[in-house]
Amino acid sequence: MKAEDFEEHAKKAMTLPENTSNENKLILYGLYKQATVGPVNTSRPGMFNMKDKAKWDAWKAVEGKSTDEAMNDYITKVKQLLEEASA
Repeated sequence: MKAEDFEEHAKKAMTLPENTSNENKLILYGLYKQATVGPVNTSRPGMFNMKDKAKWDAWKAVEGKSTDEAMNDYITKVKQLLEEASA
């Protein structure tokens, strides 16, 4: 059930407005990677690759979370952002 809920919210995340902050997008990215891949399994990108480095850092920031925790946090964050977008 939880995996289905997670997949549903991953689809909903694609509908977030363009003006969703980069900070929030990075939070979602990190939680998604943690939930689907697990702990960071690549080395940190170089300093000239700012976008990928920010994504890597967001993933690294949630490294200690279990798959379930990451899924729950992701779902909660998507719900929060969708509510803010419709307010």
